[in-house]
Amino acid sequence: MSLSTALLRAVPGAFILNSGIGKLGLPAEAAAGLQSMAAQGVPPLAKLTPEQFAKFLSYGEIAVGASLLLPFVPTKVAGLGLAAFSGSMVSMYLRTPGMTESDGVRPTQDGTAIAKDTWLLAIAGALLFSGGAKKSLDA
Repeated sequence: MSLSTALLRAVPGAFILNSGIGKLGLPAEAAAGLQSMAAQGVPPLAKLTPEQFAKFLSYGEIAVGASLLLPFVPTKVAGLGLAAFSGSMVSMYLRTPGMTESDGVRPTQDGTAIAKDTWLLAIAGALLFSGGAKKSLDA
């Protein structure tokens, strides 16, 4: 694994793992608030109870974070997990009223923290497309 790939995996992996661990035992009221926002981007999440959602979210973040940090997990597999996670966050950002300016893309003050998840989606893309066919510079 190259140093650049290790960095692309380690930094978001540690952040997401920490976030998931921090959500273990999330109170139902807090889970319900997060769930209502998450359901904007992924509507089936509304069907879960707040307790189920809290477990799904915390275990999901732990799994994505760990897959990025564990070197034996193939980079493309870790990238797919990060793409699914960050893609759902970006979807939530774009679909939640008040998160974007009138153009539907630029973040409002309230949307800035979630809009930053676009960086995670870009990292996922870099992981998915890294290590492709080597091109010769001699052509």
